[in-house]
Amino acid sequence: MRKSRTFGMPRTRVRALAAVLAALTTTALGLTTTDPAHAAPATGVHYVALGDSYSAGGGSSTTYLNDCNQSVNSYPYLYNQLTAPASFDFQACGAAKTTDVLDKQLAPLGDTTTLVSMTIGGNDIGLGTVMATCLFGSDSACLDAIATAETTAHAELPGKLDAVYDAIRTRAPQARVVILGYPRFYDLDVPACPGISATKRTALNKGADVLNSVIRDEVAQHSGFVYEDVADRFTGHQLCDGTPWLHALNWPIGQSFHPNAAGQSGAYLPALQNAA
Repeated sequence: MRKSRTFGMPRTRVRALAAVLAALTTTALGLTTTDPAHAAPATGVHYVALGDSYSAGGGSSTTYLNDCNQSVNSYPYLYNQLTAPASFDFQACGAAKTTDVLDKQLAPLGDTTTLVSMTIGGNDIGLGTVMATCLFGSDSACLDAIATAETTAHAELPGKLDAVYDAIRTRAPQARVVILGYPRFYDLDVPACPGISATKRTALNKGADVLNSVIRDEVAQHSGFVYEDVADRFTGHQLCDGTPWLHALNWPIGQSFHPNAAGQSGAYLPALQNAA
């Protein structure tokens, strides 16, 4: 059984590490996003990170902290290092669905929890299967797979999200809950992208927009919850761009179509900082 991991260290060391990490990140990756070195310490914040591989950091490392593919390059881990909250519990896990959040991730939540972040919903509509179909199948097979996923998103995902959101609010009545969306994978302004047609790219981006819209609409119905879009933060760094913040088809296969380290620090981290 997976054990939850709680990370902590003296704040003086955290703040020193924060400055070094920020300098290395901006220098190595050429980031021009919110400067994490100037993030205010999150004094009194009790932070729990829930969700799927986009929150665990799958695809952002070559080695991981545990079998959930939790990464030191993930946005929750970076936020912890940069802001030094009073407590941090990292529950996000690769391949998680809404049922996994309900069954396995909510134990750390409580009356003292003040901040929760989460990405969830992609696996519930079969995002991985859709991507594989679109990469290896015909245009028509890809469009059919996306249509099925969109139908599932509209018909089934709202109830599943509501169940998760309600459970979070019940367990953590004082928490600000930040729900982050998913990126659009492709830059449609690039005329050609090896291995995938313009028809598929356009449909996949539309599918991502549908998924995000369903999530955003459900978040709006829950007090104390805020939806934070990340799609525009990936502009100029999508697949087919010169410096993508996402993996295309990659090995290990589970890293495919996930944010790399630059995507976590350049898109997801500032999104959380903006909403927290």
